[in-house]
Amino acid sequence: MPSAKVLERNEAIVASLAERMQAAQAGVIADYRGLTVAQDTELRAKLREAGVEYTVVKNTLTNLAAEKVGLEALEPVLHGPTALATSSTDVVAPAKVLVDFAKTNEQLEIKGGFVEGKVISVDEVKVYASIPNKETLISKMMGSLQSPIASLVRTLDAIAKDMEGAAE
Repeated sequence: MPSAKVLERNEAIVASLAERMQAAQAGVIADYRGLTVAQDTELRAKLREAGVEYTVVKNTLTNLAAEKVGLEALEPVLHGPTALATSSTDVVAPAKVLVDFAKTNEQLEIKGGFVEGKVISVDEVKVYASIPNKETLISKMMGSLQSPIASLVRTLDAIAKDMEGAAE
C-alpha cells in the first residue's frame, strides 16, 4: 500500500488534472512513444507557441481526473505512454498542432480527445484539426463583410463624379 505522502501527492495531481480538464475547451490524448528528444522538443515548442499545455501523464491518475469531470469515456484510450495537450482558449489548437506534427512524425499517435466536456474519436480530432483557427475565421468574416461595403463606396463615388461632370 502506498504511503500517505504518495497518496497525498497523487490526490493533488488528480485534482490539478481534473481542474485543467474542466477548464479546457479542448484536449487531445496522444502516444508519444518513439519520438526523439529533438522531435519532442520541437513538438513542445509548437504547442507552447499555440498556447497549448502539454504534459506526460499517468493513465491511472488521468482516468481518475477524467471521471471527476464526466469524461469517463476516455478510459479505453488511456493505455501505454500518454501525453495530454489542452487549451483553455482555443478549441482547435491542440488538435491542429498534434495532427499536423503527426503527419511528418509517424511515431506520434493520436488516441482521442475531448471538446467542451464531450469525448471525441481520433477521426473527430482530425476534423477539428482541419478547422481554421479563430483569428483566420475572423479575418475571413471581416473580408467578407468589407467587400460589399467597398463596392458600395466605389459605386457612390462613381455616381458623385458623374453628377459633378454633368453639373459643369
